[in-house]
Amino acid sequence: MGMTMTQKILAAHCGAETLKGGDMILADLDMVLGNDITAPIAINEYRKAGCGQVFAREKIALVMDHFTPNKDIKAAQLTQQVRSFAKEQGILHYFDVGRVGIEHVLLPEQGMVTAGDLVLGADSHTCTYGALGAFSTGVGSTDMAAAMAYGKAWFRVPEAISVVLRGNPGPWVSGKDVVLHLIGLIGVDGALYQSLEFSGPGIASLTVDDRLCICNMAIEAGAKNGIFPVDEQTLTFLKDHNAKPLKVYKTDADAVYARVIEINLDQVPLTVAFPHLPENARTFKDIPDDLHIDQVVIGSCTNGRLSDMRAAASVLKGRKVSPDTRTIIIPATQQVYQQAMHEGLFDIFLDAGCAVSTPTCGPCLGGHMGILAKGERCVSTTNRNFVGRMGDPGSEVYLASASVAAASAVMGRLASPQTL
Repeated sequence: MGMTMTQKILAAHCGAETLKGGDMILADLDMVLGNDITAPIAINEYRKAGCGQVFAREKIALVMDHFTPNKDIKAAQLTQQVRSFAKEQGILHYFDVGRVGIEHVLLPEQGMVTAGDLVLGADSHTCTYGALGAFSTGVGSTDMAAAMAYGKAWFRVPEAISVVLRGNPGPWVSGKDVVLHLIGLIGVDGALYQSLEFSGPGIASLTVDDRLCICNMAIEAGAKNGIFPVDEQTLTFLKDHNAKPLKVYKTDADAVYARVIEINLDQVPLTVAFPHLPENARTFKDIPDDLHIDQVVIGSCTNGRLSDMRAAASVLKGRKVSPDTRTIIIPATQQVYQQAMHEGLFDIFLDAGCAVSTPTCGPCLGGHMGILAKGERCVSTTNRNFVGRMGDPGSEVYLASASVAAASAVMGRLASPQTL
């Protein structure tokens, strides 16, 4: 019986010749990731267990991206704890204010993850790296503590869903629209503890940024991971970012899938997820044209890349955002920030009446830099719109692409860039 990409990567990391869905394995890890919320808990557990030196100084990444620059005393204490641990252990990949970025954009940008890797992170959106042909998944902080100590983790091998992509996306349609469309089809538990494996000729029409966005939100369908095959675009991206040596795994022709879903990209419309779940996907033919928006956020690990900055700027150029709609732009890393600035995108944003922030996850989880009051609505390029996700439980979050978010900022209501 053949194996999927995910199963082959897991097999290679546990020394097995073959695996099937449901098998339990102890696998070696290539990278362990934590942030300023999850790492302090992991460090506490690490201390309680009496662990000494971490398993590999170069295979741990600690990224202070959620509440930095520190928003309050508690945030300062948490980052101080992680900073001290990183120094004590000699951890090579510690990122703080001035050189930090949103973790799931930063690691690929820095070449720290590559095809064939097995990556474990104490953050649910660690599944992002499947876009590069890696197996990556999120875990709790206790698992992160054990991973830092031993460089291994237990996994139940996931079954897989095959998502076959055909055709080419239409104007303004991005990876965000594709993944919201998919989650709308199968629901937030439609891929529970399964691997979403993408294939088909339509992949060639999706950029690596599109794929990173899609894999980032695999967890929003309940998936253990999302993964794309390694093609020329992937190899070019990895080379351009000086990634580590890679290992390409290909799905066997006789691999077993729990189900097969086919999506024609030509027919995927601009899509918005209404409150309060990512599965509440709607197209503009079903969206009222008078839905007032109080705030727009363009950024996050889902859509804070340079391509997203460019998409937003292409909509905002020569226009002003509505005086009733606060608009916050957050480049995901220092590099994205600098490139956007040098390209003149900041001039476009500032001329339009937007605020531009240092890299942070802040508003995505209701941490800082854009908290919502009761009754307020926000169009956000983030990945979750649960009750109270960005502030008061009485607020609402609408998930959309950077271009839709920018158009909504201009109109002061939920709007498509095609209407401008």
